[in-house]
Amino acid sequence: MFELILPFFFVAIFLLALSIIWRINARKYISSGTVASAYDAWTQDKLLERLWGEHIHLGFYPSGKKNIDFRKAKVQFVHELVKWSGLDKLPKGSRVLDVGCGIGGSSRILSTYYGFNVTGITISPAQVKRARELTPSELNCNFQVMDALDLKFEDGSFDAVWSVEAGAHMNDKSKFADEMLRTLRPGGYLALADWNSRDLKAYPPSFFEKLVLKQLLEQWVHPKFISINEFGNILKINKNSAGKVISDNWNAYTNPSWKDSIIEGIRRPFSILSLGPLAIIKSIREIPTILLMNWAFSKGLMEFGVYKCRG
Repeated sequence: MFELILPFFFVAIFLLALSIIWRINARKYISSGTVASAYDAWTQDKLLERLWGEHIHLGFYPSGKKNIDFRKAKVQFVHELVKWSGLDKLPKGSRVLDVGCGIGGSSRILSTYYGFNVTGITISPAQVKRARELTPSELNCNFQVMDALDLKFEDGSFDAVWSVEAGAHMNDKSKFADEMLRTLRPGGYLALADWNSRDLKAYPPSFFEKLVLKQLLEQWVHPKFISINEFGNILKINKNSAGKVISDNWNAYTNPSWKDSIIEGIRRPFSILSLGPLAIIKSIREIPTILLMNWAFSKGLMEFGVYKCRG
């Protein structure tokens, strides 16, 4: 009898240990400095880049299509947002600001396929360093360390402002919108995608949903989530906005990314194994958060908001 129970006992102990590591190593938002530190660490250990590629955002999966390559879906996401937001109407050489550029994946796609002159900013010095290393000299891309809430650019400096999955890290959503729209020229294009919660005032979360939201905030340095409508209204009333804001929920197109991000570790096991034992532990450590993200977006507790407006 003891021999039958023993394997289950060890599995339980292992899962308990993982749970403790997960909670102890939570990445709570304290300031923009904690966001910078988290992304510095993710960039320097190379695990995120090895698994997610150069474009460290969700992918786009057209309705009804299956078995789409995870990394190709990420490139497709950029093209879909360009088309949806109207950036494809801009001529080559247009000045584009990529807010929260990561290691430059979107910036390079925007420059390569559309001929844009792209400036990428991120609060992480390690990301800027890596973005510069990955970018061929012939591309019109430059990268700078900068706080999205304090952009060091003159008013109307850009023909378009692009931001993907950066707003969730911003404590002041109004200031985030204000800085982007301030640097956008009149008539320019804003294209933005972000992680949002549903309207929690109109549809209050259950006790379990509150626990899930707490973990999603604390594990990946998010200060708070707001709804698509709430952020859309922030854009609409901004003095630098033309006033018409169109938004949508792309959950149906992006949700497969969560499961794919776990499966990617199985598809490319050497990507993890080549980084050593610590990388294996780190990759396992992220699985609970990814599963919670998948659940929250699938159930509508979280929504993948996309926004477009003109300066």
